[in-house]
Amino acid sequence: MIDHSGISVSDFDAAKSFYQAALAPLNASFLMQVPPEHTNGMKVGGFGIKSPSFWISENGVQKPPLHFAFSAADHAQVDAFYAAAIAAGGTDNGKPGPRPHYHEHYYGAFVRDPDGNNIEAVCHAPQAPKP
Repeated sequence: MIDHSGISVSDFDAAKSFYQAALAPLNASFLMQVPPEHTNGMKVGGFGIKSPSFWISENGVQKPPLHFAFSAADHAQVDAFYAAAIAAGGTDNGKPGPRPHYHEHYYGAFVRDPDGNNIEAVCHAPQAPKP
């Protein structure tokens, strides 16, 4: 239903670096920066897999902070997202693990980005059986 969304950030370059690292385990990357002549000089860029679906724009800290949940293909991607986001300067807001109070097969991890937004990677597939 939602084609794309975005947030305002205080430091575009720092946010771009953070999201490049955090979203890489989910196979998403920085796909484009809008030419400044189309944004009145504001830095605006989009992340995605095939086309931009998550946008950042340098226009100050988002008030109030927002929550975005990014889809992960499996539990390993959730774990990798969390590790990458923490290594890139995010802060823990919920370590990777099952959240059965949300849904039977909900496996997610939560991190605060540098501006305080709550970002999450979530997988709804059952845990693969251990060999």
